[in-house]
Amino acid sequence: MRPLRRWLDDTAGGLPATFWYLWAGLLINRAGAFAMLFLSLYLTSARSASEAVAGAVVGAYGAGGAAGVLLGGVLADRWGRRSTLLAAHLVTAALMVALAFSRHLVVIAVLAALVGVVHSMPSPAFVAAIVDVVPEQRRSRAFNLQFWAFNLGMAVASLLAGVLAEASFVALFLVDAAATLLAAVVIAWKVPETLPSRARTARRAPILDGLRSSGTATVHHPVGSGPPAPAVGPGLRPRRPGLHTALTDRVFLVFVGLTFVLAVLTLQTSTIMPLAMRTDGLSPSAYGAVVALGGVLIVLGQLFVPRLIERHRKDHVLAVSTGLLALGFGALAFADDLPVYLGAAVVWTVGSMLAAPPNAQINADLAPPELRARYQSVFYLAFPAASFVAPTLGGVSLQYLGERHWLIVGGLGLLAAAGHLWAGPPRERRVAALRRAAAERPEPALTGR
Repeated sequence: MRPLRRWLDDTAGGLPATFWYLWAGLLINRAGAFAMLFLSLYLTSARSASEAVAGAVVGAYGAGGAAGVLLGGVLADRWGRRSTLLAAHLVTAALMVALAFSRHLVVIAVLAALVGVVHSMPSPAFVAAIVDVVPEQRRSRAFNLQFWAFNLGMAVASLLAGVLAEASFVALFLVDAAATLLAAVVIAWKVPETLPSRARTARRAPILDGLRSSGTATVHHPVGSGPPAPAVGPGLRPRRPGLHTALTDRVFLVFVGLTFVLAVLTLQTSTIMPLAMRTDGLSPSAYGAVVALGGVLIVLGQLFVPRLIERHRKDHVLAVSTGLLALGFGALAFADDLPVYLGAAVVWTVGSMLAAPPNAQINADLAPPELRARYQSVFYLAFPAASFVAPTLGGVSLQYLGERHWLIVGGLGLLAAAGHLWAGPPRERRVAALRRAAAERPEPALTGR
């Protein structure tokens, strides 16, 4: 019993109650977010849409997601985490009900784009709220649990969606709406506003870290020492920190670029690998077995990751994890039968599991407190971008290069692994500078209970 208690404490101990309510809301949200998984099937079978039209509608949903993640970040920093989460969940529920009873394809396309917006809005707010309430030394385990809940919820959603879609597409949308409302109730009942009060006053009087002279045109920071300072000059007001701060932060953007490569690698599973398996003469059930294996490994093994990586530097963990992804997908160049695919899936899934906690923690560490959600929104843009690039370029590469496609993917992953080792020291200097600045300021109060 003592080893079990120690493992439970290392995995989930010391986390505040607000985190667990956020975690529960995320799990319910993901477990119930299954209607859009079957959107293309719903359009082609129930609405008699062509494959091209179905693809365009699904594309509208993806485009809405890119806009929603930025909107969610801005609102979560300006309006509040709790308010953004509640608004996104309530609007999502209403749109799902509207989709359930819509018949015209144009209306469905517009509603799908709006669902894409509100589906993506909670992501920056969820993560920013977790960073607000969880002490820094425990954030790694919090993000590990968040990743686990996300994947567990998606696994449940996939199972429920298949059953409901066979019974009724209307039920599919209505049950999705009900689950979304349940998540909103948990957040409204148990999650206080976590936006630090200092972040709200910072909108009126932003703190210009590192700004020491008033007569210069621009203050330059050494690489890795802190976020870019706004340009100032005689008679000019300093530019307030905002979304542009994250979009011009070179150290942060390098990290986002490396995360984009990680996302491109991971999306090979759902975009290009099924085509490669079909070319190798493998059945759809074989593809399902490979995907299911990855899900089972994450659900069973993710909770053991924090103790495995806690004594290692984050850039080293990310280099190893990205290297494993590269090796796993690169091995598909030599895969002709199911056992090789399953073995490769074990390798790249372990890489994904190792990457999740440090990836999220670095993202949180690099963000100034008053811009926490905005930084999250820029970070999350890597995923819709990768969801466009992976199938578009990957399909062309597979068609013309064949199995050499996987060697290119593996080489890209190895370059990203080296990139983490190169970018790690500047990131650590940035985080250290932000910690020193935070230590010199009074501790902000939460605006909620």
